[in-house]
Amino acid sequence: PCRPVIDKRCLAAPRVGLDDLRDSGHRGATMVVAHARRHPLGQFLQAISVAMLLMGAVASSATVAPPVVVSSKLSSESAMLGHMIRLLLEDHGIPTLDRMTLGATPVVRKALLAGEIDLYVEYTGNAGFFFNRPNDPAWKNLQLGYELGSKLDLAANRIVWLSPAPASNAWALAVRRDIATRHRLVTMSDFARWVREGGAVKLACSAEFANGGTLRSLEQTYSFHLAPRQKIVLAGGETAATIGAAAAQTNGINTAMVYGTDGGIVAADLVLLEDDRNDQPVYAPVPIVREAALLARPEIADIVRPLMASFTRESLQALNARVQIDGESAEEVAGDYLRSKGFIGPARNR
Repeated sequence: PCRPVIDKRCLAAPRVGLDDLRDSGHRGATMVVAHARRHPLGQFLQAISVAMLLMGAVASSATVAPPVVVSSKLSSESAMLGHMIRLLLEDHGIPTLDRMTLGATPVVRKALLAGEIDLYVEYTGNAGFFFNRPNDPAWKNLQLGYELGSKLDLAANRIVWLSPAPASNAWALAVRRDIATRHRLVTMSDFARWVREGGAVKLACSAEFANGGTLRSLEQTYSFHLAPRQKIVLAGGETAATIGAAAAQTNGINTAMVYGTDGGIVAADLVLLEDDRNDQPVYAPVPIVREAALLARPEIADIVRPLMASFTRESLQALNARVQIDGESAEEVAGDYLRSKGFIGPARNR
């Protein structure tokens, strides 16, 4: 049956006249029409034949699954991953509709639950907020968080979580490489030691990071404290700005608030500090899809699985750098990655 969605994906069956039937190659109907013109009694047969052809056409179209509406959030990573999935589905013969960069998380999530889109890439840790369980320790483990989020979303919304990527885009700290080398900084435990020893730390971060509990949680877990003079809260607080400030050593800044897969980390030659005590929730990219759409095309799960398994934190950083730093389009980078890995194009065995 036809289901209501945005962009009028599912249209009413077209009206078909006799001329349409002849033009589209329905030779049986054409012969009946010709016969009817020669024999008035044949008009009855004409009507029956045309009705049967139309009923068959409608029944046939009703069994064809509609295109899969693939969407994304506003971030370049979300759009890039969305394009990869869309292009991969198209390469496997599954028609899609492109609704990339639809909006922020609440907008895209609402559209999915309303059936206006079918699939987009979410992040595992966000399920803590979706289901009002932000403090559940499961979110700090990729597998446990994936299993819990998948269970909750399926039960509440009939949303299926496909395979996640083995990488996290969680908040983290990154330091200049020269500083990291000099003070042997690899993990957050190392960073805490440096702070306690009186290291000349100067952090660039957002107000949300500084005041919303994230920095406080890191300080408590790793037993360190940054004085107000050691923090510079940037207006807006985008990670591009914090990374740029650390790279340029603006006002002595040598440490930046980042996301784990930020493209600017490598470009700015910063060292991402490992969260070795698992303080922060894991935000692994995971495609989520409406159960109804997946039931219509169950092969989607197997098509997407190897793509998500191919990512690492470092590979996502490199891909994001091409979009965020080099200015390539998310769709261009997506297609190039799929071809380079043999997921689409001549390199993929069909």
